[in-house]
Amino acid sequence: MKPVIALVGRPNVGKSTLFNRLTKSRDAIVADFAGLTRDRHYGNGKQGKHEYIVIDTGGFEPEAVSGIYREMAKQTQQAVAEADVVVFVVDARAGLSAQDHDIANYLRRLGKPCVLVANKAEGMQEGVQLTEFYELGLGEVHGVSAAHGQGIRSLVELALGLLNLPEPDEDADTVDKTTIKLAVAGRPNVGKSTLINTWLGEERLVAFDMPGTTRDAISVPFERNGQRFELIDTAGLRRKGKVFEAIEKFSVVKTLQAIESANVVLLLLDATQGVTDQDAHIAGYILESGRAVVIAVNKWDAVDDYQKQLLERSIETRLGFLRFASLHFISAKKRQGLGPLWSSIAQAHKAAMCKMSTPVLTRLLLEAVQFQSPKRAGMFRPKLRYAHQGGMNPPVIVIHGNSLEHVTEAYKRFLEGRFRKEFDLVGTPLRIEMKTSHNPFTDGGGH
Repeated sequence: MKPVIALVGRPNVGKSTLFNRLTKSRDAIVADFAGLTRDRHYGNGKQGKHEYIVIDTGGFEPEAVSGIYREMAKQTQQAVAEADVVVFVVDARAGLSAQDHDIANYLRRLGKPCVLVANKAEGMQEGVQLTEFYELGLGEVHGVSAAHGQGIRSLVELALGLLNLPEPDEDADTVDKTTIKLAVAGRPNVGKSTLINTWLGEERLVAFDMPGTTRDAISVPFERNGQRFELIDTAGLRRKGKVFEAIEKFSVVKTLQAIESANVVLLLLDATQGVTDQDAHIAGYILESGRAVVIAVNKWDAVDDYQKQLLERSIETRLGFLRFASLHFISAKKRQGLGPLWSSIAQAHKAAMCKMSTPVLTRLLLEAVQFQSPKRAGMFRPKLRYAHQGGMNPPVIVIHGNSLEHVTEAYKRFLEGRFRKEFDLVGTPLRIEMKTSHNPFTDGGGH
């Protein structure tokens, strides 16, 4: 599981600039569901071998000192609760404020690992101007400049250093390859819990609890028709006596972590709600992480024919980038359409783990070029010579040749279509990488 860093502080101390530095991006996954007074932004970062998730929170604006905890509760408690380490950002130029003290008191009471960061500290003498912040009682003050990128690297090292993380990939392969790790993702109240409970309870699946650490999503191993699964739960499944009771709590972090650690993600939509921005965000994240995916529309029995048509159209337009995924219409409550879901999950997993031999890939590539060669770009016509597999889950195909930087996106899609058809790659993203060789002797008669 990726560790989670939450950025906390009053408004205008530069949290968002720091967020963009840590995620090396200008865009964030925005949680825009009801009940949040201000958006929390989520993004991925990486330093060395370690990857992490960053949460950027809205600033605290207490109307009165007594009101800070109320405001905080709305804004940031969730982010702090989800985080493994908190980065408390203060403004080195504006100096210490009463609000900073309130936030510091709150964080001290929580007792979570915390790093105190004075932003906008460029050109300051470390020791002298930052001393006032020691009053907050949170230990060492670290001067950084998010705008100029100063001190960011050591800040991440420090934050992750507080967590005693295992070296990456040490425990990545503990589950054997025959077990399909399945995550069910979707907004609150789309029926994730109902679906999971139906699977676990009604299909007579062998299910048992595994002690999860606090940082891990809960995983429930079970078997169906001889195939072993590990269900990575985002809906907050808990065991109560002998009955699984599901509490539908939406934690963006849990969802992101579950997607990361799954082989296949079942994206659950709500037929009565249509495709929302939040659905599109989650779908985008699944694609970005390269996971195999199956889409299921729940509560299909609750909408009329007109709504069904509208919904099918909005899936085509808003989730068009998941066109490779199987689409199912189900009712978890009435147990309709759940059987075919399993075959699509197995098919998506098989596609994600597909082994493609170099001779077959190269033959397909050359046949495709013969059928339709890439467009000439000025003096250059891209020459595609051979292809091999560069990875799986998601499958990566690496194509070698000359002037490949001129291959258009449309041509890549044309190639992708041919590869998908040959290897029956339904339900998994496919990545195509172009490697140009600059060896003058390989050009032969290319001119």
